[in-house]
Amino acid sequence: MKIALVSEHADPLATLGGVDAGGQNVHVAALAAGLARRGHEVVVHTRRDRTGTPDRVRTADGYVVDHVPAGPPTEVPKDDLLPHMPAFAERLAAQWRRWRPDVVHAHFWMSGVASLDATAGTGVPVVQTFHALGSVKRRWQGADDTSPADRIDLERRICREAARVVATCSDEVRELVELGLDPARADVIPCGVDVGHFRPGAAPAGVPTGAGRAGRRRVLVIGRMVARKGIDDAVRAVARIPDVELVVAGGPLADALDADPEVARLRALAADLGVSDRVVFTGAVPRGDVPALVRSSDVVVTVPWYEPFGIVPLEAMACGRPVVGSAVGGLLDTVVPGVTGELVPPRDPDALAGALGALLADDVRRAAYGRAGRRRALERYDWRCVVEQTESVYAALLGAPARLTSEVTR
Repeated sequence: MKIALVSEHADPLATLGGVDAGGQNVHVAALAAGLARRGHEVVVHTRRDRTGTPDRVRTADGYVVDHVPAGPPTEVPKDDLLPHMPAFAERLAAQWRRWRPDVVHAHFWMSGVASLDATAGTGVPVVQTFHALGSVKRRWQGADDTSPADRIDLERRICREAARVVATCSDEVRELVELGLDPARADVIPCGVDVGHFRPGAAPAGVPTGAGRAGRRRVLVIGRMVARKGIDDAVRAVARIPDVELVVAGGPLADALDADPEVARLRALAADLGVSDRVVFTGAVPRGDVPALVRSSDVVVTVPWYEPFGIVPLEAMACGRPVVGSAVGGLLDTVVPGVTGELVPPRDPDALAGALGALLADDVRRAAYGRAGRRRALERYDWRCVVEQTESVYAALLGAPARLTSEVTR
């Protein structure tokens, strides 16, 4: 198959940890690589967001990244990109007249709008994965939501017009049905994890935070530095538990941390709570160093207010580390309370401190959760399984048989 993946703001080649660079980038990169390995011709179309970027990059994983000129060649917050989507769609339509894909898979709602416009009248089916929904964002962020005013209406349009919608968790299907999606056109396919890269093992001393452990238990939070990730709740929880250090990884590079407003807010909170010496900010961590960082922790905490899926819990489980997470979105599917970790209500530092403190005090339970998490990652979330399920959706739309696993992995 000729497969076009459209990811307007999330370049699979981008450095992770920025405000708009996270799980979607990982998802698109892994899906593209997996589909290419299975013999498909894959192009990822993303908006050019910096000068000097080659028009097209053939990756070592066998897929092509197409940097589409639409708007200024600079970083633009994703919530400000909608005015540039008509130009993005025009460029896609022009390219697809020369290279007609068999299927288009749009990632994020603006990619869906551009893909539907670019394929109008061509008969090329569009598959949609939202990664996040405006209705959920507005519910949790209220007046702080910076999404375009017509985002939810456009998401409703996508639900009506897309050939299929791939939700990343079961909770998302309920939200999509409320937007008007016929549930018969929905498939639930989770995000995945590279179980070869993220795996159990010993962590070298001092990896890679530069913080001395001094006999303390280590709690890790890793992800983007945005308020909805709930990092402030992790700081408050750790302040209630003695002899525990919190390592916060992500955001800008280490030498730019001092200029980051979210880091400044969190540092001020730690100072007010008297735990500045127990809260360490690493800045962005190279992707290759993340597994060692995860393995250096005793527990991984991920407590967003809402989460369409959440890749960090999978990475922790694949590394054999227990997870304490929010009982929201994709975490309701991935984390099994009492088996691979614990779930607590979002924005509840008292509940988080209780669950975290009990788990840190129980070495046997942490080890059991870690083993169970690794098994669950292998059985359900290996990227090979995710890619095969996604390929099956495409094949069903085209009336073609999906490839058998044995045909492409032997």
